Amino acid sequence: MSTASLTTRPGAVLADLLPVSRTRDIALVVGGAALTGLAAQIAIPVPGSPVPVTVQTFAVLLVGTALGARKGFLALALYAAAGVAGLPWFSDGQSGASFPSFGYVIGMLLAATVVGALARRGADRSVARTAGSMLLGSAIIYAVGVPYLALSTGMTATQAVAAGITPFIVGDVIKAALAMGALPAAWKLAGRKG
Repeated sequence: MSTASLTTRPGAVLADLLPVSRTRDIALVVGGAALTGLAAQIAIPVPGSPVPVTVQTFAVLLVGTALGARKGFLALALYAAAGVAGLPWFSDGQSGASFPSFGYVIGMLLAATVVGALARRGADRSVARTAGSMLLGSAIIYAVGVPYLALSTGMTATQAVAAGITPFIVGDVIKAALAMGALPAAWKLAGRKG
């Protein structure tokens, strides 16, 4: 099947542009987990919040979108399992499940799955649909991360929103804008090469 036919085939994601093999699938899942772990290390502390600004959410949303729901889920499950098992690749080199921002890791697993499913429905083919997908993915991360932050720290809901969402909105909009340009452009480039 040519690349050009993949770009118009319903259900295709960017990973489907590569030749199909079990080795490819394993490499994509391990690579997605590793990219997320590396992106988590780019962390900037936020005064008054135990949650740093990272590039991790951008990596998670790209991994989910590029790999699709199944492989995106597996990549983030591998990332989470390795971190819980002791690999220090959560933000700030943390591992385990007892730190206040671990809920974001759980939310990232869900977000990668959802944006991957949306990508299989063409949500990564246009700027507007990519924007919607990225915003939904970010909302899922917050929906799990903020309550976990509140429960693990004893913060009120208002305090958790102030510490776990408000400082990150501008950065998440920038990350979404980058994805909105990159993903549809990747499909256009793939269509030209097919």
